[in-house]
Amino acid sequence: MDKMEILRHVDHTLLKPECTWEQIKGLCDEAMEFQCATVCIPPAYVKEAVEYVQGNLKICTVIGFPNGYNTMAAKIFETKDAVENGASEIDMVINIGWVKDRAWKKLEEEIAGVKAACLGRPLKVIIETCLLTDLEKQKLCQIVAKAEADYLKTSTGFSTGGATREDVALLRENLPDSVLVKASGGVRTLEDAQAYLELGAERLGASALVGEART
Repeated sequence: MDKMEILRHVDHTLLKPECTWEQIKGLCDEAMEFQCATVCIPPAYVKEAVEYVQGNLKICTVIGFPNGYNTMAAKIFETKDAVENGASEIDMVINIGWVKDRAWKKLEEEIAGVKAACLGRPLKVIIETCLLTDLEKQKLCQIVAKAEADYLKTSTGFSTGGATREDVALLRENLPDSVLVKASGGVRTLEDAQAYLELGAERLGASALVGEART
């Protein structure tokens, strides 16, 4: 798989709290140059980014990020706001505490509510695999599928760990074909990126792959 094919699966990402508009513009320029799937950026920059790329790039943003413990109403409001500002795709963080509480119905309702607010745009559900048991990951595969989300995403990149090959394989094995996998967090080399794609990931969240592709 050549590097350009790999980069077509990448959400070129910048979510550091100190990121500036100049850095976001640079991210968009790189993503357009390398034909990335999207840029994934903070909600506050979505409207400007949409205007800047002039339809030449999809803009993804994050909801309930990075901890996921916002109320359901707050996440739905964030999503509606992002959509109004022109976001093409939405990545939401679930309430990890509800997983530990086994509040499966609440989780399904929250994901479904955010999905409805996406108005047809792809929804990626971040489950923070580093904080979960394998049984919890398997249960969440069922919940995410029932709520009709489009992707299950491994990680925010802001917790104790990111994507692993074992987790990507586990998620792909336990999801229906209708739900895709996004590997995110610690995807730093083109070799790793190709491995995740071969394991069944369809999308990759990464900040370093474009830089490596330049070398």
